[in-house]
Amino acid sequence: MNKTILLYLFFMLKRLFSLSFFILFLSSFTISAQSLAEQIEKLMQDLPEGSDVGISIYDLTDQRYIYNYREKKLCRPASTQKLLTGITALDLPQADLPFTTEVWTNGEIKEGTLNGDLYIIGDFDPEFDEQSMQALVDQIKSFPINNITGKVYGDVSIKDSLYWGSGWAWDDTPNAFQPHLSPLMYCKGVVTYSLTPSTAGNVATVSCFPRSSFYQIENNTKSHTPNAGSFELTRDWMNGDNTLLIKGNVPSKIQGKINLHHPESFFIHALVEKLLQNGIHCKGEYAFNDFNATTTSTKIASWNTSMSKVLKEMMKESDNLNAEALLNRIARQSTGKTQGTTKDGLEAIKQLIKKIGLNPSDYRLADGCGLSNYNYITPELLVAFLRYAYSNTELFQKLYKSLPIAGIDGTLSYRMGKTKAFKNVHAKTGAISGIYTLAGYLKANNGHQIAFAIMNQNALAGKKPRSFQNEVCTILCE
Repeated sequence: MNKTILLYLFFMLKRLFSLSFFILFLSSFTISAQSLAEQIEKLMQDLPEGSDVGISIYDLTDQRYIYNYREKKLCRPASTQKLLTGITALDLPQADLPFTTEVWTNGEIKEGTLNGDLYIIGDFDPEFDEQSMQALVDQIKSFPINNITGKVYGDVSIKDSLYWGSGWAWDDTPNAFQPHLSPLMYCKGVVTYSLTPSTAGNVATVSCFPRSSFYQIENNTKSHTPNAGSFELTRDWMNGDNTLLIKGNVPSKIQGKINLHHPESFFIHALVEKLLQNGIHCKGEYAFNDFNATTTSTKIASWNTSMSKVLKEMMKESDNLNAEALLNRIARQSTGKTQGTTKDGLEAIKQLIKKIGLNPSDYRLADGCGLSNYNYITPELLVAFLRYAYSNTELFQKLYKSLPIAGIDGTLSYRMGKTKAFKNVHAKTGAISGIYTLAGYLKANNGHQIAFAIMNQNALAGKKPRSFQNEVCTILCE
């Protein structure tokens, strides 16, 4: 056999080997893809009868979808709606500006006396708390001001008068997860209570924070007395009353939260109380008015809350107030208007939907937090937003840090802790009546980054949908 024939056979064998290797590779890839689909669809068999699900999974490393199931199905997102709000807020040029609550005078200050009025201008800071309030008072006192002859005014002009989002359920109040929205929020407009039983038959000890004369307490509880009925703490929310009505048996320590009506009044009332407690004399009169600077106006105090803190609380703890605060900010930053409306905030989200190549008219957006029953989006849209965020390194890093981590913190603290998904899933949860959703990022065993959205609908209980989501994430991580 001559040399030419040997070379020909060599190259033919090489080509045959390469082709066989390629076919083997393609076959293994197909088997892998089929295996993923088969595993997920097998898990679906355990979902509650009558429920439904939409799924979209995208490999960000390979830039391709690896699984879709009813990805265009319109679903109620619950709190995964916060991903749309958060990503839109982070995409704006002024995204990193802090939420700033300011204190201004409208009058002359002579020898520690303000001959005029004090104005507090709200910026919808949802994290303004006891520390923030004390910081403002300390700055006012050290200016120095020890006497105010006029009134204390709150300026809440950056928001319209609607204190609930569109489609929010009226009978969800006075639960703390449904706050009354205002640009001036003190401790989220919520009272945290704690009850400790005493001896049998006697009233329990009640402790509330923050304590204020803005609300009253009617304690009709009985300790260790089963026939006193079930424990209940509420208020006459139908008439906007802020008296905390407490009754029933207290067998052990009970803790909880309740929202208050007119949170802007709670804010100013608490401020006036602290002014008096810190030796700053004032009439104790307060009202609400738009601040208009004059030649005698002076900014004497301010408090900043970082965007990252607001975003982290919104995502990790699924805080609805924080999401609506961001939506109001989106409205103002995107339009340049001084007053933010829900309509303008949602329009900015719709513009981002257009930017990523989808049609906003295919969805319905009603609020920024997902509490509304009117929201309808798809798994495809959630993954498209996650993909867009991933394409912008700076935006992605801020978003990724804010998301709950499986088995570690936030609303994923107790999920996927003993699986391959532990620490590898960074995702936003969602849950309202009949709806259980999960969307975010995960890291697969091969190092690939995955974006996913799983939207379970029409399930009366959360155990099976959450278990399904956990198992899908575990399969993907493996």
